Amino acid sequence: MDIEVLGPLSVREHGIPVAPTAPKPRQVLALLALNADHVVPVSTLIEELWDENPPRSARTTLQTYILQLRELIGEALVLGGDERARAKGILVTLPGGYRLESRGGTLDFQELERRAGAGYRAMDAEDYANAAKRLREALSLWTGNALADVQAGSQITLEVSRLEETRLCALDQRIEADLRLGNHRGLLSELTVLVSRYPMHESLHGQFMLALYRSGRRGEALNAYQRLRTTLVRELGLEPSTALGRLQRSILMAHPEPTLTPGPQNPAARLAGRMA
Repeated sequence: MDIEVLGPLSVREHGIPVAPTAPKPRQVLALLALNADHVVPVSTLIEELWDENPPRSARTTLQTYILQLRELIGEALVLGGDERARAKGILVTLPGGYRLESRGGTLDFQELERRAGAGYRAMDAEDYANAAKRLREALSLWTGNALADVQAGSQITLEVSRLEETRLCALDQRIEADLRLGNHRGLLSELTVLVSRYPMHESLHGQFMLALYRSGRRGEALNAYQRLRTTLVRELGLEPSTALGRLQRSILMAHPEPTLTPGPQNPAARLAGRMA
């Protein structure tokens, strides 16, 4: 079974789509797909579908959705000529939950982690050309927002947030590799879009400042810092991180090669830490 969640949901058995169009069964399949080869408790599925207000018929309704999914899987098995497998052996009922078996198929989110891991290891080895290549390969798996065509409850929302953070980490490191390779001018248009999309992401802003500075646009680099500072103070009551402040001072004093020491990417996490 081949599963794609890094964009619209796609679940295929023998190349045949098995994802239903009805919102609730599709939601069930999406959560099972995100946890392929692992048991998803009935309680988790019910919370995903109905949050804290499940109907009395929740378990019975969930069983109906599971039967609908098995029918689609069974049809795909017949069309694929697989006479040995059974739908119940692929969407398995277990004590307290259900498990979707991938049976050695491709899972794009697992491939994302594998490719990104190779990129991170290359970064650690200071092999920046290979790191940039591997991280680009990881990012190429994304075809849109994760599960963009699935109605999301609390569980799927958490998983989508986790995937988006994985995406941002890979993107951050790929840009860092390109900066270390001297590709600062080629990054400017991409970073212009990214800092607009993520107005409080400190690492991306630091990379944007560095790319601007190295492209001879010192004033614009300082303006980028001020815009970030204004946003952080207004939205979170926080000043930019120490690392970003050092970079700003380096640019202000026109040091020939300012560098950005890795710092927090998520100002909200710093805020939470300060309040703990």
